[in-house]
Amino acid sequence: MAFLAMPEAFSGLFAPLTRNGAAPIYTQASLLFLTLNHLALVAAGTLAATIAAVGLAIATTRPAGLSFLPLARAVANIGQTFPPVAVLALTVPIFGFGPVPTLVALFLYGLLPIFETTLTGLTELAPEAREAATACGMTETQRLMKVELPLALPLILSGIRLSVVIALATATIGSTVAASTLGEVIISGLLTGNTAFVLQGGLVVAALAILLNEGFMLLEAIAARRAGRPSAKG
Repeated sequence: MAFLAMPEAFSGLFAPLTRNGAAPIYTQASLLFLTLNHLALVAAGTLAATIAAVGLAIATTRPAGLSFLPLARAVANIGQTFPPVAVLALTVPIFGFGPVPTLVALFLYGLLPIFETTLTGLTELAPEAREAATACGMTETQRLMKVELPLALPLILSGIRLSVVIALATATIGSTVAASTLGEVIISGLLTGNTAFVLQGGLVVAALAILLNEGFMLLEAIAARRAGRPSAKG
């Protein structure tokens, strides 16, 4: 946070990584602004992927939707079959330059981990839990919302965590199609041979990945305790 708020104060740290008198700190855009834009894209893409993936998993674990599981799994795998650059190349002619092609890539890449963990969480519930809910007079919708999803929440959160970490790295290439992300700093460094810029963008993305990963693991542990499951850390 100190670096993002006052990057100039760290000039001396990055100066040895420059050459020919190049600027040690990226100043073409605010690093804090780029970081917030980066996080906003990741949040939007992951939210859309979560809604779609959880919805698909719920639909295919209901009796009427079991036969659609192979199709749903194929849909969730679509994003993993194309490299992010290929997704951008295919979507730019449709949506133009800007954040939308990056959002499409983040959405597609986030589907699979969330879908698979949600599917596992819903299918591995103890039959006794469903039977107890039915014995209490719950409808299928009430059982899903009050029993199944809360018990599956730790696994769902683990899928979202994986999706977020993947999205943080994937979003950097969005700058190649004019999306405002930390990839702008990295690409500028690569084009000018300025290692300081590359390191600045990479370190911020890495720090965000570590912090968000730890944050989600904490949420998983809390959800696991409430669901009576062992947490990922214990």
